[in-house]
Amino acid sequence: MLLRITHYDEPILRLSGEEVTIFDDKLGQLAEDMIDTMHEAEGIGLAAQQVGKALRFCVVEIAHNPENPITCIFDGKPLNPDLLMPLALANPEIEELPGEDMVYEEGCLSFPEIRGDVVRADRVRVRYLDLKGTEHVLECDGLLSRCIQHETDHLAGILFIDRMEPEVLAEIKPEVKELKRLTKKAINKK
Repeated sequence: MLLRITHYDEPILRLSGEEVTIFDDKLGQLAEDMIDTMHEAEGIGLAAQQVGKALRFCVVEIAHNPENPITCIFDGKPLNPDLLMPLALANPEIEELPGEDMVYEEGCLSFPEIRGDVVRADRVRVRYLDLKGTEHVLECDGLLSRCIQHETDHLAGILFIDRMEPEVLAEIKPEVKELKRLTKKAINKK
């Protein structure tokens, strides 16, 4: 089932999510619905807050790209990241790993058509629980690392515009302001 994606300035986007404590069919259905919604919106990640739920839960799916390979170590062993996709993460905790910070242009499904440069760690280690409540540790880099950082920020009520340098944010401020206006108008119609 497709879910409605929340847009910037809906209050849910600023809420920290509650820990996931029940790993049942309901959580599995939420993951499936979020993945379907993410695919429909042509995204690569979606956080629970973006579908109106204040939970520490997100999904990501990065397509294989031989021009930009991703290094992936899953539970201590090298793994082709394609084998993990789509990936559902409950209660993820991120640790930045040594390496260079990278500047990437990011977008967000809660900010349609708005993009801007964000500085992120290129490599991270993420501890998370899968849909059965089993703990895993994933080390990754590149687009997968960036996507997980972006979605994990959502789980703490942090938006990608909060990570932008002031001059970058200033460039997109008119679009963000207009989106805020449209969101407020849509909420008031309900």
